[in-house]
Amino acid sequence: MSQDDRQRWNDRYRQAPAAREPSEFLCSLADRLPMTGRALDLAGGQGHDARWLARRGLDVTLVDVSDVALEQAEALARDAGVPLKTRQLDLETEALPPGPFDLVVCLNYLWRPLFAALPSVLAPGGLFVFAQPTRSNLQGHPHPSARFLLEDGELPTRLQGLQSLSLTEGWTDAGRHEARLLARLSPDAGTGSQWPSAALPRARY
Repeated sequence: MSQDDRQRWNDRYRQAPAAREPSEFLCSLADRLPMTGRALDLAGGQGHDARWLARRGLDVTLVDVSDVALEQAEALARDAGVPLKTRQLDLETEALPPGPFDLVVCLNYLWRPLFAALPSVLAPGGLFVFAQPTRSNLQGHPHPSARFLLEDGELPTRLQGLQSLSLTEGWTDAGRHEARLLARLSPDAGTGSQWPSAALPRARY
C-alpha cells in the first residue's frame, strides 16, 4: 500500500465516529467461537469486533494499516476495561503476526493471498470467520467497486487447506449481498508455509 493510501485511511478514521457495536455476523456465531486462546482480527479498524472478542475472554491482537484507527481502538479498549494488543501492519506487503491463533477474523476486507496464509497461523482446529460483499452487491450499491468484490461463487474456491463449517451467499438484512464463512483448520493439520505477497486488489470500507 502506498503512503497516500495509508494517509487516506488515517484521514477517514479521524473524521469517522468510532463504531462501537460488533458485527452482527460475528455475534451470530457466538455459540461456535472459542472463549479462550488467541485471536487475530485482520484489518479491524477501530476495534469494535476485537473488543467484543476480548470481553469474551480471548487474547486479541488487532491488526490494521492505520495508526489512527489503532490509537482509537486502544483508547476505546481502555475505556471498556478490556485488554487489547494492536499492531500496525500492511497486509499487502508484510507477513501476518506469528501464530498459532485459535481464531482469525477478517470482515469487510479482501486481500486474496491471505487465504493461502491462514493454515500457517491457525492452530490445529482453529477457526476462521470471513465476510465480504460479492459482485451482486453492485445491484444495490455502487461501492465497493467491482475490483474490490468477490466474484459470485468465488469464496468456496478460496478455502486453501480449510474445512468449511458454514458458508452462505446472499442478501443480508442490512441490504448487502455478502459471502459469509465459518471455517476451520483440521485438528490434525501441521504448520504451513509463509504467505505470498502477490499484487491483487484489496477492499476495506
